[in-house]
Amino acid sequence: MTGLMDHRPGGQDADARPLSLGEFIAMRRHAAEMSLRQLAERAGISNPYVSQIERGLRKPSAEVLQALAQALQVSAGTLYSYAGIEASDEVRPTSVAGAIRNDPRLSEQHKAALLQVYQAFVATGGESTPASPPDPADRPDKEKKE
Repeated sequence: MTGLMDHRPGGQDADARPLSLGEFIAMRRHAAEMSLRQLAERAGISNPYVSQIERGLRKPSAEVLQALAQALQVSAGTLYSYAGIEASDEVRPTSVAGAIRNDPRLSEQHKAALLQVYQAFVATGGESTPASPPDPADRPDKEKKE
């Protein structure tokens, strides 16, 4: 694992940590005796993408970091830390906004629209202006008398 650790002067290797997110992922993968292909399968992402993350060519989304954390059996917070995402930025999967952001069935455009609507409701305290009641004369179930 030469080159993966931050060898600090003064013999502080016990406190050393990998220099980058990719190096940390590679180190954990090797420690688990897992191939790149196995990690990719467990995380549900492609081999080339994992390779690019390990080499520092790609910055994964929070969703990908969560999948990698689960596959590597480490906390998502640890990977967020290596990725430079602060704990306050962490997506909470139990929140409505977190659920929207983490739903793989939604496109980025749909996520943005749903988040905008949700945030508008939250900003008003959930209160909305009631619509005016429908005009009884416009009810389709009422027969018109001539």
